Amino acid sequence: MSWKVILLLGICGFSIATRAESQQPNIILVLVDDMGWGDIALNSRGMVDGNTPKISTPHLAKLAQQGVLLTRHYTCAPVCAPARASLFSGVHQGHAEVVRNNSFDAALENSHTLASVLKQAGYATALIGKWGIGGGMESGGTPATAPAWPTLRGFDYFFGYNNHIAGHRHYPKEESVADPETHKNAIWDGDKIVTDDLDGAYSTDLFTARAKKWIEETHKANPKQPFFLALTLIAPHARLAVPATDYPRQGGLHGGVQWLGKPGKMINTVSDQWDSFIYPQYRTAWEDYAKKRYGQQAAAKLVGARRHATMITRIDDAVGDIIQLCKDLKIDRNTFLVFTSDNGPHNEPGSVSGNPEHPAPVQDPSFFRSYGPLDGIKRDAWEGGMRVPCLVWAPGIIAGGVKNGQPAQFQDWMATFADLAGVPVPMRSDGVSLLPMLRGEAKGKQGGVVYAEYAFGGKMPHYADFAANKANRQRGEQQIILFSVSAAQKGKAPHWLKAIRTGIKTGDEDFEIYDVDADTHESNNLANQYAEYQEQLKKSVLWNRRAYDYVRNPSAGKRRNPCGGKRSYDQMLVPPDELDGAELKPGLLKRRVVADVPWVPVFDTLPQAERAENGVALDLSQEELPAGSVTQYTGYMFVPQDGQQWHFYLTLSNVPGTKAYIKLHNFQLIDADANYVPGRTATETAAANVAESLEEKTGKAGIPLKAGLHAISITVVQGKGGAGTISFQRQCGNNGKRELIPAEAFQHLSQRSK
Repeated sequence: MSWKVILLLGICGFSIATRAESQQPNIILVLVDDMGWGDIALNSRGMVDGNTPKISTPHLAKLAQQGVLLTRHYTCAPVCAPARASLFSGVHQGHAEVVRNNSFDAALENSHTLASVLKQAGYATALIGKWGIGGGMESGGTPATAPAWPTLRGFDYFFGYNNHIAGHRHYPKEESVADPETHKNAIWDGDKIVTDDLDGAYSTDLFTARAKKWIEETHKANPKQPFFLALTLIAPHARLAVPATDYPRQGGLHGGVQWLGKPGKMINTVSDQWDSFIYPQYRTAWEDYAKKRYGQQAAAKLVGARRHATMITRIDDAVGDIIQLCKDLKIDRNTFLVFTSDNGPHNEPGSVSGNPEHPAPVQDPSFFRSYGPLDGIKRDAWEGGMRVPCLVWAPGIIAGGVKNGQPAQFQDWMATFADLAGVPVPMRSDGVSLLPMLRGEAKGKQGGVVYAEYAFGGKMPHYADFAANKANRQRGEQQIILFSVSAAQKGKAPHWLKAIRTGIKTGDEDFEIYDVDADTHESNNLANQYAEYQEQLKKSVLWNRRAYDYVRNPSAGKRRNPCGGKRSYDQMLVPPDELDGAELKPGLLKRRVVADVPWVPVFDTLPQAERAENGVALDLSQEELPAGSVTQYTGYMFVPQDGQQWHFYLTLSNVPGTKAYIKLHNFQLIDADANYVPGRTATETAAANVAESLEEKTGKAGIPLKAGLHAISITVVQGKGGAGTISFQRQCGNNGKRELIPAEAFQHLSQRSK
C-alpha cells in the first residue's frame, strides 16, 4: 500500500469501562470569551522575556499545579458562535450544518449536544451565562421564538443571555439595550426576564454567583445524582467593563460572590459605582513600560490594559471561588472541571452609549501580548487565533502538575465527557476521549482530528512582534489540519505539524507547513521540505469534511447571517482511497453486539465491543438485524463514475428505536440518528436535523465523488421491538436513476493486506 499522511484521525476506538452511577463525576465546563492563550500568567510572554507585563491569575496557576495544562488545545473556529456550536455539538466546523463563519445567533442544529448526552447518562444539566446559538433575530430570541433554546438542546436549566450582542453587556441593566425583541438586555431565568432586578450586577459575578447557587441546590436535592454545569462567562470580550467592588474573600459556600436573590440586590457585589473597580496592583502599574513602548498613546493604552487585566483577574477569582465551593461540599474528588476560551484575543471596542464615565477603549492585545509567543488574534487561523488556554482540574481522577503538548480540539470534549459518564460516544462526534492523555497513559490520545475552516474578509492585524510573513496577510477562506511525519523521516517519534491555507480561491492551493513546537510564530514555511505531502493533505481535508445544502436560515437574523458559508472547495470531487494492489474480498466486515443505546455509537466505545460477533456481510440488502442489536459494517464502497451530485438514500425498518449513521472516509454521509423516524428514508442532505431552522430542504447539493473505492462505515441500531433490514440506494446527479447499491460494490481488505 502507498503511504498516507498520518493525521490525528482514523476510525480508531477506545474502550469505556462501565461505571456505577455513584462514580460518575460531576462535570463543570468554564468557557470564557476572547481570552488569549497568553492572557493567563502560565502562558504569558512575561514568563519568558521578563519584560512583558503579566496578569495575575493565581487560582488558574493552582489549577495547573493540581491538574493538567494543555498547551496545544485548539478551538474549532477563531470566532465565538461557530466555536461554541462545535464545542457543544462535538463536531468540527467541517461538519457544522448551520453555525459557521459569522452566523451569530443562528440556531444550533437539533442533534446531540454535551448536555443531551450527559442528561441521557443521568446528569442534571445547566447552562449559566452566554448561549448565542439559540436562534432568533441577531439581537433577540425568546423561549417562544428561538428554535435552539438551551432547554431544547439538553439543558434542564438556563440562566443568562440567549442573544450574543446583548451578551456583550457586562451590566445588563445599566448598559445600552441590544435586544429589540425584548427591549432589554435580556437575562433569562428559565422563561422569565430578570434584567430589571439586576441593579449593578457585573456579569462575571452574576453568573458565578448563580452557578454556585445552582451547584449547591442541585447537590443538596440529590447528592447521588451527578451534574453538568456549563458556565459561559462573557468576559473579557467586548467593552472593557470592570466590576463595582473587590472580590469578596475566602470563596466557596460561605464566602466569595453569593446569590442573594433580592430584586435590586441579586448578588453581594452590587454597588452604585458600577464599572469602577480596578485591582489595586494594577492602578499605577506599567507606566514606564507604556511610555517606552507607546509614547504619547501611553495614557490611553494604560486605561485599556488596567481594565483588561482586571477582567482577567476577576475570572481567576471566580474560578477559585467555584473550586472552593466544590471543596466545601466535599465533591472536589469527584468533579472534573475544564477551563478554556472560545477563541484568541480580540481587538474590539465595546458599546457604552457614549458615557464618558465608562470608557470603552479598543482592546489592544499587543499590550500584554495576549496571544503569547504566537501570531494571530480572533478571526485568524494562525496559532494566536486558534490555540486557546485550557486547564483540566480533577484531583480524584487525573494526576496533577502536568503540562501536555499533544494537540487536541473542542470536539474532543463530547467524547471525553461521554467517557467520564460511562456512555458510548455518538458516532456523529468528530472527537475522541482525552482521558488516556490526561491520565498520562502510554497511548495517550488515539484517533480524532484537529481541523478547522473559517472565512472572514480583510487583513489580519500585524503587531510588531508578529513574524514578517504576517504583514498584509489576507484572511479570506482559511483552513488548517494537523498531521504527523513518520518517525523514519524525523529519526524520532511522530512529530505533529500544522498545514494552513489562507485566502483560498480554488481549493487547489498548496498548504503552508509549520512546525509550531519549534516555530511558534509560524515564520519558517516548511512546504518545500515536505513537498511530497501536498497532494495527500489536499485529499485529507476532503476526506474529513463535507459540503451541505446551505440555504438561508431565517432564524439567523438579517445581517450577513447565511446558514452555512459555502467554500471554494465544496464541489471538489472527493478522491478514492489509495489501495495500490491490496487484496480485496467481497462484502463488508461485520461486528455485532446486543446493547441498549440511546444514539448511534462509535462501536468501539461500547463495553461489549471486545466480545462482538464478527463476520462478513456479502449483501447488505439481505442482512437481517436482530432486535436490540448494534451492527457495524466497514470496508469500501465502489463509486462507478465521477459525479458532482451523488445522492444516497437509507431506509430502515419501522421499529421504534431503530437508527443509523454512515460515514464515507471520515465525513458524514447519512445521519439517520437524532430525530430519525424509523421506516422513513434519510438522505445525504444536511437538513435532516435542522428542519425547524431551515427555510427549505433542497436536497440538491449531493456529494461530489470521484470514481473508485471509498472507505465506508455503517452502524445500525436495531430497535428492541423486532428484527429489521437495510435498504441503501444511490443516484448520480439530480436526474439520474435511483438504484439499490449492488452487493458487488462493497469490498473489504483481506487479512494479508492489512
